[in-house]
Amino acid sequence: MSEANPVLAALGRPIRLGILGGAPPSMIGPAHRMAAALDGRFSLVAGMMSSKPERSRREGVAIGLAEERCYGSLDELLAREKARADGVEALAIITPNDSHTAYCKAAFAAGLDVMVEKPLCNDLGEARELAALARESGVAVALTHTYSGYPMLREMRARILAGEIGAVRLVQIDYLAGGNATLVEATPEGAARWRLNPQISGPSLVLGDIGTHAHHLVGFVTGEAMASVSAEVGTLVPGRKVHDIAQIRFRLAGGARGRIEVSNAAAGMSNVFTIRIFGESGHLAWSHGAPNELQLGRLNGDIIVTGAGRPDLSAAARDATRLLRPGHPEGLIEAIANLYSGFADLILARRGLRPATEMAKLTPSIEDGVAGLAFVMACLESSAAGGISTPLASSL
Repeated sequence: MSEANPVLAALGRPIRLGILGGAPPSMIGPAHRMAAALDGRFSLVAGMMSSKPERSRREGVAIGLAEERCYGSLDELLAREKARADGVEALAIITPNDSHTAYCKAAFAAGLDVMVEKPLCNDLGEARELAALARESGVAVALTHTYSGYPMLREMRARILAGEIGAVRLVQIDYLAGGNATLVEATPEGAARWRLNPQISGPSLVLGDIGTHAHHLVGFVTGEAMASVSAEVGTLVPGRKVHDIAQIRFRLAGGARGRIEVSNAAAGMSNVFTIRIFGESGHLAWSHGAPNELQLGRLNGDIIVTGAGRPDLSAAARDATRLLRPGHPEGLIEAIANLYSGFADLILARRGLRPATEMAKLTPSIEDGVAGLAFVMACLESSAAGGISTPLASSL
């Protein structure tokens, strides 16, 4: 990421950001705050850290926000920030899934640009409504599909689109975690986890939480939409009310086959995420355990490992890299920061301050969020019908 800060060049200051959610023990809250600040394009100035007003104010002060800008509700935040000459210009929405629709609608109506955690919401109809409202209001919207921010997945995308492995024939993705390998919801601590409440997390926890990551990445790296799925969705842990496993076979629009296996109840696994794309003349593979490496497999069996930071990588990979020397690793925070940098570029473009950059174009959009909900619903429809092949509904 070699260019000077374009936000400072255009505005003379960072974009003023407000945040909804992220109070402890949230992991994603600190990740968003660090990522938004990393490249100096945003300044966090206000927040509603929790839906509980006292806790929201306490935790806002604890992360360094001015006490008068720690709010107990979104309505309060919007009203008081609108009255300020230095009020927020964008919101990061990292609250539980069931609140996304209402919060996005309020932000769009206030003319605020939005970064929203995936899934976009819990209902396909609501997702389509949000996309229409975003288009109508003209605000910039980005979705936190973190993995698309990793430089070597952007390198994978560039190589596939350049034809390095020929036409795509087969896609394989595994995303296995073990945090729910026991009936944690039967414990006092587990009972407080909103993700384990289907009224909050949505129609399928495993599909909404990690399945949508896999779905987005398929389209991101191949450049092809998913056309149909054959799925089995269910639970591994007896007594559980939410889905903790999904096994999916799919076809891409161009005819390539694929397989996705996702589970957050795979005992002993810790966020093991791998993707392999097989083409006519070789394959490309990436693993979250070694995020700074991309493997290229040749037809003759040779495996070539390319590391991040090399000057001969694609422009997309170089633009997403801060440490432009091989062997210096970057990870999760930097990947999310790339999405925030793309979000900032979208904001500048929608204000007419600079053309949309490639970084902006690679940032997951609200349309990606709608497509993710269409994927979830097609998988559930297929599973309920015994795994029959089910086309994905038009995302918009």
